[in-house]
Amino acid sequence: MPMSPIQPAVSRFRAYWRFIVAVVWFFLARSLALREAPLLVNEQWQPLAQQAMLLSLLLVGYASMGLTLDRQQHPMSEQGLPRRSGWKGEVGLGMAVGWALAVACVLPMLVGGGIAIVLILGPSAWGWLAADAAFFGLLALAEEVAFRGYGFQRFAEAVGSLGAVLGYAAFYAIVQALVPGSSHSSVAVSIVLSFVLSTAYLRTRALWVSWGINFGWKASRALLFGLAVSGVSSHSPVVQGNPMGPFWLTGGGFGLDGSWVAFVVLLSALPVVYRLTRDLDFRYNAPVIVPGGIPVDLDAAARRQHEAAMGATEPAAPGLVQILPAAAPPLASSEKTPADRPPAAG
Repeated sequence: MPMSPIQPAVSRFRAYWRFIVAVVWFFLARSLALREAPLLVNEQWQPLAQQAMLLSLLLVGYASMGLTLDRQQHPMSEQGLPRRSGWKGEVGLGMAVGWALAVACVLPMLVGGGIAIVLILGPSAWGWLAADAAFFGLLALAEEVAFRGYGFQRFAEAVGSLGAVLGYAAFYAIVQALVPGSSHSSVAVSIVLSFVLSTAYLRTRALWVSWGINFGWKASRALLFGLAVSGVSSHSPVVQGNPMGPFWLTGGGFGLDGSWVAFVVLLSALPVVYRLTRDLDFRYNAPVIVPGGIPVDLDAAARRQHEAAMGATEPAAPGLVQILPAAAPPLASSEKTPADRPPAAG
């Protein structure tokens, strides 16, 4: 992967106020999406339109900040969305992890109580299933851009990666606490979910894995098991499930986002995500070796040292050596060739 050009150092104070600007833009963009989407589509399509508008406003707003405030050459990629080799596989890895987390929460529910499932197999239900899948895809990506994108990066410059993880976990929990029906358990689940997603981002330096986890965690519960997500149970047009069991196990009407089982499962997922992203961490977090010091020509230095000790004398030109063919030695007078000898007497 080609390395991005090194950005000029930004002071902590400047990074911090840019983080504040990013947070303000998030709330402003969400307010605009909630207010303007009902003016564009009817009530059935409003959730999808709101998430699409929110995502667009966040991407454009944060890209503009990166371009103007940070002089980023590729502000869209710098938010955590680089079109690098294997990014689709990273999304698939995240979706598999999110689906496994949902299954790990549903299995105890089946043992401890059960789920009453109703199937609606009409043609229109399958069409709405695709629309709801797109809704969760946009919802998960908007959350990743908002909570792991430009603002998270600037906050990490100001307080470090650990401080950014803790700060944005609290920020995400506050936002989720404003959802009607939230409880102490839902706030705890929000915090640990933020830890998991932030770990995926920091290990890969991109939002692809964390987006897949977020999407798989939410969409699997709603579309495959018909369960409520953050108190909303209308995103399951084909499968509608009614969980049965204690509140700590099922989360009640709020869904698994408010169950302590989900808290334990997500907490257990932290080392799993850390292990699964080992290769990506090595590829994208390996330190870049930057040469330092002053370049030195060792040959020139050695030559100067030799000249200082021995004098700058030019080597003498080699003498010419002429190689002649060897002449045959003259024959002695007593020696005759076979042609000069008289023939032997018969």
